[in-house]
Amino acid sequence: MFTNVMKKHNYSAGPCILPQEIFEKSAAAILDFNNSGLSLLEISHRSKDFVAVMDEARALVLDLLNLTGKGYQALFLHGGASLEFLMVPNNLMKANGKAAYLDTGTWASSAIKEAKAFGETVVVASSKSENYKHIPKDYTVPADADYFHCTSNNTIFGTQMKIFPTVNIPMVCDMSSDIFSRVLDFSKFDLIYAGAQKNMGPAGTTLVVVREAILGQSGRNIPSMLDYQKHITAESMYNTPAVFPIYASLLTLQWLKNLGGIAAIEKINSAKAQLLYNEIDRNPYFEGVAATEDRSDMNATFLLKDEIHAPIFDALWKEARISGLAGHRSVGGYRASMYNALPLESVEVLVSVMQDFEKKIAGMNL
Repeated sequence: MFTNVMKKHNYSAGPCILPQEIFEKSAAAILDFNNSGLSLLEISHRSKDFVAVMDEARALVLDLLNLTGKGYQALFLHGGASLEFLMVPNNLMKANGKAAYLDTGTWASSAIKEAKAFGETVVVASSKSENYKHIPKDYTVPADADYFHCTSNNTIFGTQMKIFPTVNIPMVCDMSSDIFSRVLDFSKFDLIYAGAQKNMGPAGTTLVVVREAILGQSGRNIPSMLDYQKHITAESMYNTPAVFPIYASLLTLQWLKNLGGIAAIEKINSAKAQLLYNEIDRNPYFEGVAATEDRSDMNATFLLKDEIHAPIFDALWKEARISGLAGHRSVGGYRASMYNALPLESVEVLVSVMQDFEKKIAGMNL
């Protein structure tokens, strides 16, 4: 047993918290994988043991997303979600074509920047002028675009898309920070990508789920390493895959499946988010950042109404063994990242700290 009794309440935005059993099983595999006498870190990626890991992980992704048998392929690739910013237009934007993007935050903006190098890139709506505090609505996606790209959850600003548009062109979604966290009709999306380091595993691999029928139509000469079809043909083994992150991702996917799948974790995530947002709204010393209707269940951003009290609050949450609560520099204040593996107990501890802070400040003002 590798249990760490000094474990903190980890609100890191990523790399982030994972279930304790994944740490334990991964650690055991590093010492001896499948009783092979070899470490997971030294086995061949072509070995029977690891090919079985890759096959199960890819199949389990489609199973959890309810996409099995529907023409999709799951891939584990390198380069993080940031590489997908240019892989998507490389594979989907036709020569002399155009793409449509929704600008909802830093990572959406980065994706737009990369797409512009490939052709006409239409930003259908943006909330940048309001520092991305809300998700734009009532926008029109051009029907002649080669695809529409959106970002489901904006880690930095704490907003999340609750409704996705109905389009007659391929829809691409960066789900890096809320993949596997809530029930959606994933068949609405033709391509989903996500860095592993939020809800799926450690940093080092990237999940891509793509409807194979949309590929091979761009007319571009795609570099081999950026060609989704080549990675599909090679079953995510076109080059040496990230063995350890993929194995840890498989363990996390198994954990989620055993828990009851996405529907089960959504209930837990909703309870955590509701508990924290209720306290933010109730407590007279805090205020939320994101528009109420667009608040993320994964990343709650909030501020102190009077920054003069920050040293007192910071001391309290650090004393309670809370980690990673500081907000991103683009927003300031605080950010509580409540990914799948964060237990409700950790949110209860944070809420208790906020209530203790309220009593402390109120007592000082008497």
